[in-house]
Amino acid sequence: MEYRGFRFVARTATTGAAATEPLVIIGGSSQYRHSWMRYERQLLEHTSMVTLDLPGYGDSDHLPAEHGPDFLVGAVHHTIGALSLGPVNLFGGCFGSPIALRLAHDHPRAVRRLMLTALTAELTPEAVARVHHWSRMWDAGQFGELADAMVGEFMSPAHLPVKRRRIVERHMRHTMATRDQRALAQDFTHRERLLAHSWHLTHPTVTAPALLIAGEHDTFTPPARGREVARAIGGRFTTVKEADHLLHLERDTELADLMVHFFTDRPLDSLPYLNPVEHPGAASAVHRSSTRTGG
Repeated sequence: MEYRGFRFVARTATTGAAATEPLVIIGGSSQYRHSWMRYERQLLEHTSMVTLDLPGYGDSDHLPAEHGPDFLVGAVHHTIGALSLGPVNLFGGCFGSPIALRLAHDHPRAVRRLMLTALTAELTPEAVARVHHWSRMWDAGQFGELADAMVGEFMSPAHLPVKRRRIVERHMRHTMATRDQRALAQDFTHRERLLAHSWHLTHPTVTAPALLIAGEHDTFTPPARGREVARAIGGRFTTVKEADHLLHLERDTELADLMVHFFTDRPLDSLPYLNPVEHPGAASAVHRSSTRTGG
């Protein structure tokens, strides 16, 4: 694909099943188009899948940090049009969540259903300091130490119950400690991009049905943020049991099952791996109605 002079890669997978609209997945900063192949076993029974190496990530062209979320939203929207996909079911994970939310906000006709996980917001002062610290470690060539620091931030404290913790921790440490120079340079530019732009929509408006989820023990992007956005856009919210920020690795089978349920309009209330599904926007609507009527 090409968008405004930058080449990037879209991967499509299908078995011809069409129980619901095509699914476009926008993963996190270290999740590339092949990162979601394990999900195909369950999802391709119901729909086709499109995964992306957006400009600046994976095998795509380098993207200077001056290009922020609006540019990335444009690249995804261009993909939907160029491949004649729309409207699509849209999934955003971590860094991909604010991009997916902006796409649903800016191009409502392109999105049939919206699912967001581990939603990031404006960086706190602590997060900004952490990003600067990681950049200094990168400059110093302390890649092993950097991997340890990042895994420590992404995963919840050891006393909290998380499925497959040791396996996922080993996988993350190995992945981060063995990244090549191209991937490390992309990481550095990604951190510059995070610091250079605003990623949070003050008043997001989404017309598509929306579901926001988080690992119940996510300490990197706490569930409260997802609940706030669900309230703002009138979506549903829930947390996945025994999972943290890396729920897409810890509970991949369950997350794929949840995608199938949500994107085919099946009930979510009895799924054993979920905590109760909330409707925070409904409570806000009742409160606003009572305020208007003097109740």
